[in-house]
Amino acid sequence: MHIPVKVDYAVRALVDLSRNSGDKPVHATQVARRMAMPEPYLDHILHTLSKHGFTKTLRGPMGGHTLAMDPKDIKLSMVMAAFNETETIVGCLENLDTCTLSSDCGQRDIWQTVEEAVSTILEQTTIADLVKPSTSVAVESPRKVAQSV
Repeated sequence: MHIPVKVDYAVRALVDLSRNSGDKPVHATQVARRMAMPEPYLDHILHTLSKHGFTKTLRGPMGGHTLAMDPKDIKLSMVMAAFNETETIVGCLENLDTCTLSSDCGQRDIWQTVEEAVSTILEQTTIADLVKPSTSVAVESPRKVAQSV
C-alpha cells in the first residue's frame, strides 16, 4: 500500500489543527510553515478535508481552519478513503486476473498478510494518537492469530 503525499499532508494538517486550533481558527499559512508543506497544495488538501467533514473553514480576516470532528474519531483509514487512496499493495489482491501466476503464487499470502496488517493499523490509529508523540501501535499478524486458534 502506497501512502501518497496528499494523504501524508492531510494527516499532518489534521495533527497540526488538533494541536493548535483550540477555540480559534488557524490560518493555512501557519499550518504550512509548521508542517513544511507548500501552502497552495495545502489549500487543496484543506478543501478536501472540509468537503469530507473533517475540518471547518471560516472565511474573512478572523477566519481559518478548525477541526470539525474530535481527533479521536478521525481514523487514518478515513483520511485515506477521503482521498480515494485505498488501493492494495499489489494488484493481484484486488483482481486475480492481473497476474498469470496468481493461482500458483507463493507470494500472494504474505502480501495479503502485509495488507491486512497495514489496514488494521490505519483503522486503529486516530489523529489523537498521532498528537501524542510516543504512541506506538501493536498489531498481531493475522496469520499468527489464525494459527493460535
